[in-house]
Amino acid sequence: MKTAVYPGSFDPITNGHMDILTRSCGLFDKVYILVSDNPDKRCFFSTEERVSLISDAASHLKNAEIAVLKGLLADFVSKANAQAIVRGLRAVSDFEYEFQMALANRELNPKAETVFLSANSSHTFLSSSLVRQIASLGGNIAPFVPDSILSKVMEKFGQSS
Repeated sequence: MKTAVYPGSFDPITNGHMDILTRSCGLFDKVYILVSDNPDKRCFFSTEERVSLISDAASHLKNAEIAVLKGLLADFVSKANAQAIVRGLRAVSDFEYEFQMALANRELNPKAETVFLSANSSHTFLSSSLVRQIASLGGNIAPFVPDSILSKVMEKFGQSS
């Protein structure tokens, strides 16, 4: 069985994330959506909220499973017996950072290959931080997040959808 890990903060999960996740689920038998729980990174949504949003957005993907990352990604990959780490690339500027991370993860776990998937052209500008910024200023984020979580995200910003 070919297993992959798709790590991220998903703060919140966007349509861009869902595109990469859906495509990953078509390539691998099992995909762990790995929600980072890094105390040094300040997230707007709690870990539990992010897991809940992902659960709602990805419920139709039967070979996807949500897990929370506490510790090193390379260690989780080993424990999950995964063969790949999936990373989405929106622009050339993403590549340098992602390439460094891929090399570090391979050094820590030589069996972990990183697979880069290019973002759909309609999502190349999209990030969780952009969604948060638009929502915090009262803008319409409907085109950027899955319909199944729109009301929950808007509610977090004190708005109704």
